[in-house]
Amino acid sequence: MPEEFAVPDALAGERVDRAVALLTGWTRSEVQTLVDAGSILVDGKRVAKSRRLEADDVIDVLAEPAAPGLPGPDPSVPVVVRYEDPDVVVVAKPAGLVVHPGAGHPDATLVNGLLARFPELADVGDPARPGIVHRLDRDTSGLLVVARSAPAYDALVAMLAAHDVERRYDALVWGTPASARGVIDAPIGRSVRRPTRMAVREGGRSARTAYEVVAAYRDPEVSRLECRLETGRTHQIRVHLQAIGHPVVGDAAYGGSRPALVLDRPFLHAGGLAFAHPRTGAPVRVEEALTPDLVEVLTRLGA
Repeated sequence: MPEEFAVPDALAGERVDRAVALLTGWTRSEVQTLVDAGSILVDGKRVAKSRRLEADDVIDVLAEPAAPGLPGPDPSVPVVVRYEDPDVVVVAKPAGLVVHPGAGHPDATLVNGLLARFPELADVGDPARPGIVHRLDRDTSGLLVVARSAPAYDALVAMLAAHDVERRYDALVWGTPASARGVIDAPIGRSVRRPTRMAVREGGRSARTAYEVVAAYRDPEVSRLECRLETGRTHQIRVHLQAIGHPVVGDAAYGGSRPALVLDRPFLHAGGLAFAHPRTGAPVRVEEALTPDLVEVLTRLGA
């Protein structure tokens, strides 16, 4: 912040408040508050929230919505625990659940459910996202490790920074990679024209994704990959696979939504997690089977 971007052709004719909400993921009411405060300009000028935009208008976003208050417990949010001890918890997150509160998602997140079950998390790590040391995208299912104690939090953050946590993902992509296995090493940063999305771009943060083809199908031509994160950038696997011409099936944001195989979320699942226990050093390894919706896709393919 601040950010500047040009209005794409697809949003020409839209109201300022709706366009900015679509581009940022914020709610209309959050955007309207920013417009009224003069924190969103069009071509350098204050505008009404009902102003209709033209292609290539320049929008300046000078501030973000006010941060939500500290998260509280919500027992209505289900928490599926796969491993638990006094220091760490490994949970299986369903697709569609946001990990922690933020702009556009003030509550009903995984963190709210975790606080209901493990209230001691409130004192671990960042108070706005207690216990959280890494994230999964909203529509990605699978395993997530959460710290229950302050020492475990510090140790897990350090292990993730040193790439000492093994994170394995199952992905189904369009086409068949030319190499059966490889490493995608390309920097990732926020897209200039679409601020809610990421892109491979010069000046981005270094990012590495290893992949291996484990199965290939011909009707339609798709491949199942096993991916391993060597870094943890936002949307990393999705962006990297799109960059090599093999977007994730069902990923509308990154070119993977196609009529030949319809899926209402990306076929991406965090199926394996392994790390040294932050207190004892003992190996912890957890596996999570594919969710029923992803199994159904493979069944359609004849797997």
